[in-house]
Amino acid sequence: QVQLVESGGGQEQAGGSLRLSCADSGRTFSGHAMGWFRQAPGKERDFVAAISWNGRPDYADSVKGRFIISRDYAKNTVYLQMNGLKPEDTAVYYCAANIALIRTTAWPYWGQGTQVTVSS
Repeated sequence: QVQLVESGGGQEQAGGSLRLSCADSGRTFSGHAMGWFRQAPGKERDFVAAISWNGRPDYADSVKGRFIISRDYAKNTVYLQMNGLKPEDTAVYYCAANIALIRTTAWPYWGQGTQVTVSS
């Protein structure tokens, strides 16, 4: 059973940084791709970044060069370091796990989400 718990959200000013964490309590972390998605009010859930089971990252164009995804196999945790935050980054951020790294939302396992609010 995969259980994902996000933490690290909050409020930040434009240009600032936040780091999100997602802990996986299951036993399949090392074999899963891990992803981050976000959903702003009234909008669809969008792909932000993901990292394959062997550490290959992928980023949405909107965050490339600003966000960094990483994973710690010893801690069963994936991180999203968010730098150069913009007001348009405001959203609920969700962690997800899947066998394959894909950019759609067809991931079977999701966390509960954590709010990120960026003020101008």
